[in-house]
Amino acid sequence: MKKILLATMLLAAPFAASLAHANDEAMLGEARKVATTLPPKLLTALQEEIAKTGAEGAISICKDMAPKMGTEVSQQTGWKVKRVSLKPRNETRAIPDAWEKAALEDFDKRAAAGESPAKLEKGEKVGDEYRYVKALPVQSLCLNCHGPADKLKPAVKASLAQHYPKDQATGYSEGQIRGVISVRKPL
Repeated sequence: MKKILLATMLLAAPFAASLAHANDEAMLGEARKVATTLPPKLLTALQEEIAKTGAEGAISICKDMAPKMGTEVSQQTGWKVKRVSLKPRNETRAIPDAWEKAALEDFDKRAAAGESPAKLEKGEKVGDEYRYVKALPVQSLCLNCHGPADKLKPAVKASLAQHYPKDQATGYSEGQIRGVISVRKPL
């Protein structure tokens, strides 16, 4: 009987590992899809607002509309969606936890070594949830509010100072990693 049980376990082990890998791949695909939903919507809203009111008027898009968009995506998908950064603008919403911070630091090292920031991602089971982060590289549009402080327009500086007195999110150049889209879902 013990030999039959042992043989069954040995035969089933590779199959179980294969199923676990397939499940991980499915979760990665789902997380990737959720994470890539928000940035294009946000970019479109920013472009439209900049065209209407200038960069200083678009600050409200990132401040108010982006969190609402993230909440909508969360409600539609069951994944918790947020943006975090090592240099947060909003110290109450954009602070990474330890796992996100480690991923951001790893992404910075990998980008410095020549990897494309647009392709940097990480997904894995952590405890009782699946977690995923995707790098958000700075685009030329982002430099209006996140570029070198001495190059920001006075109206942008004034608006940032009003809304974010502890702002750390300037000094970027195009292509650098501004932060990540972070998604997580209980298993």
